[in-house]
Amino acid sequence: MIQVTRKDSQEANENLIRRFNRKVQQSGVLSRVKALQFFEKPMSKRDRRDRAIIRKARKADKLKRIRLGIR
Repeated sequence: MIQVTRKDSQEANENLIRRFNRKVQQSGVLSRVKALQFFEKPMSKRDRRDRAIIRKARKADKLKRIRLGIR
């Protein structure tokens, strides 16, 4: 999906770039590419939730240690 943006006769380059960026963002091309950038194996909802809980607990523990000065 190619976004075509033509410059008007009296339009500044900054406006052209801003208009192009807005078109690309609204089309959703970048979000789709970023989502498909890394392959993720299919995982059950329960496994995904369990991993998120573990990740959140580890992060909280790490922040707690940093605040206490234990590293």
